[in-house]
Amino acid sequence: MENLSTTTLKMKREFGVAPERVFDAWLNPDMMRKWLFTLEGTNKLTQNDPQEGGTWEVIDHRDGVDYRAIGKYLEVDPPKKLVFTFKMPQFSELEDIITVELKEIQQGCDMTFTQLIHVAHEDDWTKTDVEKALGEYHDGTEHGWNLMFMGLKELVETGKISYKG
Repeated sequence: MENLSTTTLKMKREFGVAPERVFDAWLNPDMMRKWLFTLEGTNKLTQNDPQEGGTWEVIDHRDGVDYRAIGKYLEVDPPKKLVFTFKMPQFSELEDIITVELKEIQQGCDMTFTQLIHVAHEDDWTKTDVEKALGEYHDGTEHGWNLMFMGLKELVETGKISYKG
């Protein structure tokens, strides 16, 4: 596809728990439905087959609308690395690639999160239009993950999330 650009979002977080606990939060449907693209109070569906080639799906219901996030696992190496595709079909058929790497440290674990974001653009876009769109997608995606990672941290460190949405 010619009308496609990419940008990379990289984020780091530290958790006061073992890498296994954070890895589990990415794969266990009971934990996923509390923070990953959804909240417990708005989650309509969470399905997961956490193996290479397996798929995952989360449906969040807000303001009368279902928001569906889906993907396929490309690499599952517990508790160190997880690579999967991500797309929201109601917005775009483009798939992003997400990599989650966990490393044990003395106080718990470090998580390095990387998302390769694909952005479709119009034929008549200038280089400036493309750069603006890439910046907006990057910043918007980073904002969303910041909110989710606050929930993830609270969930793995305390067992629950106080924010209900």
